Amino acid sequence: MYSANLIIKQLNKLLISALFLFLTVHVFGQDNSPYSRYGIGDLTPNQNIVNRGMGGISIGYSDYGLLGSPFNINFINPAALGNISNTGNFSNTIFDMGSELDFRTLKSSNGADKYIAKNLVISYMELAFPFSTKKMEKHGTNGGLSFGLRPISRINYKIEQSRRDNTTDSIHTLFEGNGGLNQINISAGIKKKGSGPHKNELSFGVSSGFSFGIKDFSTKTTIINDTVPYLKSNFEVKSRMYGLFLNAGVQYFMHFKNGATLRIGSYADLKQKLNAKQSTINETFTYDYNGGEVMIDSVSLASDVKGSILIPASYGVGFTYQSKNKQWLLGADYEVSNWNNYRYYDQTDYTQNNWVIRVGAEYYPAKSNGANRKYSDYIKYRTGCYYGPDYIKLTESRTNFAFTGGLSLPLTTPRYIQSRGEYVTLNTSFEIGSRGSNVNTGIKEGFTRINVGLSMNARWFQKRSYD
Repeated sequence: MYSANLIIKQLNKLLISALFLFLTVHVFGQDNSPYSRYGIGDLTPNQNIVNRGMGGISIGYSDYGLLGSPFNINFINPAALGNISNTGNFSNTIFDMGSELDFRTLKSSNGADKYIAKNLVISYMELAFPFSTKKMEKHGTNGGLSFGLRPISRINYKIEQSRRDNTTDSIHTLFEGNGGLNQINISAGIKKKGSGPHKNELSFGVSSGFSFGIKDFSTKTTIINDTVPYLKSNFEVKSRMYGLFLNAGVQYFMHFKNGATLRIGSYADLKQKLNAKQSTINETFTYDYNGGEVMIDSVSLASDVKGSILIPASYGVGFTYQSKNKQWLLGADYEVSNWNNYRYYDQTDYTQNNWVIRVGAEYYPAKSNGANRKYSDYIKYRTGCYYGPDYIKLTESRTNFAFTGGLSLPLTTPRYIQSRGEYVTLNTSFEIGSRGSNVNTGIKEGFTRINVGLSMNARWFQKRSYD
């Protein structure tokens, strides 16, 4: 029999280590996207790595591992948490962690110059477990709870510009920014089975928590003249933002007579009002012997100016259809966001309302009758794509599209899974796509993301018993 205190201590060590890893890897990312200067930055792909392999479809999706036990967490629609069971071998805790390696190519229409940036970040860390009792499940009610940490956006760019004018030899400008928005979330979902002949299921879920982050951007100017010395100037604005968020979702699961199933879902991310404190400095400066900045004089200075940042609401609907032999799954999502309502200290930005369409498919060779012998029977194969306008708009709307694919590779033997109901899965996916066009907007971004994650399904909160 395990000690509850020992389990809690081990879980605390795991979460602290994971949080340290999240912050460390995120800090040392070397991304460079000039469009992250606007809005809240580059929006990160917030789906689970499993869903990313299918174009990001999540709204009508709830995954099941071997023997019907779920092995990953749906971040978009919390209603899917209602499928976590507390019955039999499947009363397990799910730990889900993902990372991504991002290769970004920037190409300008002004020449053949090309810039390639690499960025390694932790995508998410989530923990989920059932909260329904066996008595509740006996009456057809399931419930699951999850909490975790993940980034919502990233701001990271560094652009140098040199030009000449009629009065000076040259002007060198450095545009630089960093930051982003993160969320600590807690989510709950509950499912109720119907009483009809096929026992259709209805699930509801809510997710809330704390959003926090910074938006820091600066413009440094150096004027070079043969006869007149000019001081270097720096204009920097740094905002710290924080506040609560709330979203909700619903899923309806239908069984057909031939054994096929259809799951329909919808979700809503409600509008957020983040509190903010802004510091602004306009100064002249120089560099010391170590390359650090030393202020000479401040033209203007303001600290902790209070304000707010409005992040608009988003909505979506989607479905997944699974074949009667449970080997094929097809799905699609449609999402819209009202970015025209975005405000930063009551000011608009270069944002626009946008939408995205996602389609995806999954193939699972394992047969539902359990006659599976080979390791390859338990590998899941995925593909998909997504398309829509980006939420940042400068001179014209930029398209944002990608092709995706992925695999889930069990790291536990099928025999152990069938006897214990526990397993570890390596999830992988990739995205190849682009944003914008260098014909009119000046810069085209091509990106390739390689995503790798780990899902662990284990009995962390159960006592061992012996017959």
